[in-house]
Amino acid sequence: MRIGFIGLGTMGGPMAARLLDAGFELTVHNRTREREQPLAERGAQRAASPREAATGAAVVCTMVSDTPDVEAVLLGEHGAAAALEPGAIVIDMSTISPEAVRRLHASLAEREVALLDAPVSGGSEGAQQGTLSIMVGGDGAALERVRPVLEVLGRTITYVGPSGAGQVAKAMNQVIVAGTYAAVAEGLALGVAAGIDVEAAHRAVSGGAAASWGLTHRGPNMLRNSYPLGFRVRLHRKDLGIALDTAAELGIPLPLAAYVAQLETGLIKRGYGDEDVSAIARVVREQGGLDS
Repeated sequence: MRIGFIGLGTMGGPMAARLLDAGFELTVHNRTREREQPLAERGAQRAASPREAATGAAVVCTMVSDTPDVEAVLLGEHGAAAALEPGAIVIDMSTISPEAVRRLHASLAEREVALLDAPVSGGSEGAQQGTLSIMVGGDGAALERVRPVLEVLGRTITYVGPSGAGQVAKAMNQVIVAGTYAAVAEGLALGVAAGIDVEAAHRAVSGGAAASWGLTHRGPNMLRNSYPLGFRVRLHRKDLGIALDTAAELGIPLPLAAYVAQLETGLIKRGYGDEDVSAIARVVREQGGLDS
């Protein structure tokens, strides 16, 4: 099976590498073309445009930053859609608005091309290790056809409903991540301020009801006040914007998500937008006078 893979950033690059290592024929394209080179050295074909990446492909995976980027790589002047044959499947693994997914789904359906919205969770570690959680919306039969592709990338592949449903599930995920990280930051700040052995306390609470992925994998960074990249603040803020807009359309209040969005907006304005999203602990620590 030939796969076209478009978008080779923090997540897309290691995901494409896993597909290559699994034996798929891979053609890659990235807006910043030098990111294609490491994969080309391992056997991938390079493409000068999304359309070229899609030529001859049974499946096209897209992993780009935002709704306009997905629209451009699929339907733009040099977009992938023009090269896809009837029966091809597009797997968009970006995080974009559910409404945009439904528009793209309708447009591609006119070409007899299926679109699955399949956003992921698990950070750069999950992309590298193939342990992502993948939330899939769209046609269930199309999902079964590409399941061997997704199984290389994720440990959990869950069909959640029709077109756009995957993005709603991802919005849920990002709201929960926001609340979890904020709570971890506040809890750890309390321990630091009290002067206890906070690393021991971290181990203790990680074994109880407070246990979470964020506490285990990002808590130590918060204690060090160091935030190496797993998932960028600015991208999580974009995702929370999608969640808040969707919630507003549905009449659902999300006060905690709105609060974290404000924290992230402030971090971005101060130049921390490319740090890991756990950098919201910066704000909590500063407000508590722990880093003065």
